Amino acid sequence: MMTTDVETYFINGCGRCSLASTPDCKVHNWDSELIALRHIILECGLTATSKWGVPCYTYNNTNVIMLSAYKNFCCISFFKGVLIKDTKNLLVPPGPNSQAVRLLKFTDNEEVKTLAPDIKAYIFEAIEIEKQGLSIPLKKEPEPLPEELKQKFDEDPVLKSAFESLTPGWQRGYILYFSGAKQSATRLSRIEKCADNILNGIGLHDKYSSKQ
Repeated sequence: MMTTDVETYFINGCGRCSLASTPDCKVHNWDSELIALRHIILECGLTATSKWGVPCYTYNNTNVIMLSAYKNFCCISFFKGVLIKDTKNLLVPPGPNSQAVRLLKFTDNEEVKTLAPDIKAYIFEAIEIEKQGLSIPLKKEPEPLPEELKQKFDEDPVLKSAFESLTPGWQRGYILYFSGAKQSATRLSRIEKCADNILNGIGLHDKYSSKQ
């Protein structure tokens, strides 16, 4: 069951895959880093809530950043990161086609400690972006996405971010597989069955290639 509160996330993970509530959950790869990042974020005055199973931090009820754990890193995801000046060149897109989200990745606690002042500066800039009501004119998707996948991304930005982190070839493989189903219900079923693999950074498995 997907996690619905922040405290549970730091104990059991997001609840989105079979590793939830086990020692193998990716959250436990980054316990100290996530706690340190959480402390820094809260010092910036954002409101903590749980969305899509992960901690999401808002300003005036508007999503500003998320805190997430992946297999090889943990990160802060800036919803409008492309608008941040990024004078320290710290931000990276989650995928080659990402138009808005930018990630601030960490692989050890020393990085968090060293970059703490920069992290706060970037968060404050993200808050200022919301205060000014700035928006991002999005370009047309380079690869046609099935409507069911677009809807799923709207409902689940974490899944969208994970999908955009895949290689272009893996993204295309999933898109072709999803789009290949004639019925909307089948396309949605394929997306839901592949969600865990996408969240874990895995390409399309052979077992998903068979007709449903």
